[in-house]
Amino acid sequence: MPRPATRLTRRGFSAGALLPVLARAQPPRRLQILLRSSWQSVNIGDIGHTPGALMLLEQYFPEAEITLWPGSLGHGSREFLERHFPRLQIAEGGLDSAGRPATPALAEAWRQASLYLSGSGSGFPASNHAAAFHRATGKPFGVFGVSLDPISGFGEGREPEGGTLAELRARAVRLPPTHLSAELREVIDRAAFFFCRDTITRDYLRAQGVKTPVLEFGPDAQLGMTARDDQRGLAFLRAHGLEPGRFICVIPRLRYTPYYRIRKVPRVPADEVKDAINERTTEPDHRKVRDLIVEYVQRTGHKVLACPEMTYQVELAKHALVDPLPAEVRARVVWRDRFWLPDEAASVYARALAVVSLECHSPLIALRHGTPAFYVRQPTDTCKGQMYRDFGADDWFFEIEETSGSRLWSRLAQIHADPAGAKAKVRTIIAAVEARQRRMVEAVRAACAG
Repeated sequence: MPRPATRLTRRGFSAGALLPVLARAQPPRRLQILLRSSWQSVNIGDIGHTPGALMLLEQYFPEAEITLWPGSLGHGSREFLERHFPRLQIAEGGLDSAGRPATPALAEAWRQASLYLSGSGSGFPASNHAAAFHRATGKPFGVFGVSLDPISGFGEGREPEGGTLAELRARAVRLPPTHLSAELREVIDRAAFFFCRDTITRDYLRAQGVKTPVLEFGPDAQLGMTARDDQRGLAFLRAHGLEPGRFICVIPRLRYTPYYRIRKVPRVPADEVKDAINERTTEPDHRKVRDLIVEYVQRTGHKVLACPEMTYQVELAKHALVDPLPAEVRARVVWRDRFWLPDEAASVYARALAVVSLECHSPLIALRHGTPAFYVRQPTDTCKGQMYRDFGADDWFFEIEETSGSRLWSRLAQIHADPAGAKAKVRTIIAAVEARQRRMVEAVRAACAG
């Protein structure tokens, strides 16, 4: 068994006492991967990135030992990881002003690691931490399925309203080859591998001329998560009369997540723009999903579960999806009145006829567990949604401003008429995903071998 990551504390050492010898430390006696992930815990997608990466490494690189360097482990996500990965080591802490670990546990994790692996996320999260690790230790680092959207959002040359994937791709390829910041370019150039979870990101970085030796499409790590909590999931289904194969799940989303409210921080000028976009689009966006719900309930008599991917969507599901429905339809709709973890969500999604989501990660959870899923993409949700087209789920991908409730229903009606055929399509999608996942872990193994 590996020594616990906290052993330096018990021996009375400090992080500062160890760090001067980090770069010349002897090679570790076993393969250790330092996984930087768990960026936040208010989203089951961000929570799910970590078990997804852990399960892929466990499946394809079982001799490696993993230490997690998490961002946030709130909302039950720590207990979730402990339940599914009882031997997982966790090293917490930040960096000091010199860019070195500020805690003994993290300093020891840096010393032991053979490789720093940056988990899935938007915008290469904590890229400065990958650079600091490489600078201090001389050891390799790599990136496991991220998106870098050069168009959407706020800042010079960016578009707060976003755009369709076709629009984002067209604009990204027209950017000058010096568009990528020098700081981020240097980090990516030094990466042993850089897997992009969508081909818009990959093609943008290729056009920017980055020099990492491996620059490829690699799906979001959420697609590696096979964990379920059937005890909670089945209890929820029984409590609400949701019969396997005879209900759908629907997930709402604002075009911009109101992080200032979630994190209880002051509102900044960009939040005013985001709130204005949300106020203008929330009703028309969700009306299309409500139209689908009405068609589904009236034509099948089956139930609908309105549920969240993020904490704020518990209330949003009620106000934007459930409450405005006609009374006779609303009687067939179950509102989930609390947040959940990805393993319970997986258990429920696995038994649904289909999942219809304005959020990006619930459909990934559903597909991984064999259930057909629609991603109804809003134009502000970055280029990450391109991954659905990249792994073959084009028929179940919709740009929200180019679709309607009736079009969504026509596609869902096909699944309702032939659920076995739809599940066969899911298996084809997952086979394509798994081929890329194996390639991703091969790159991890090669980098560890040096």
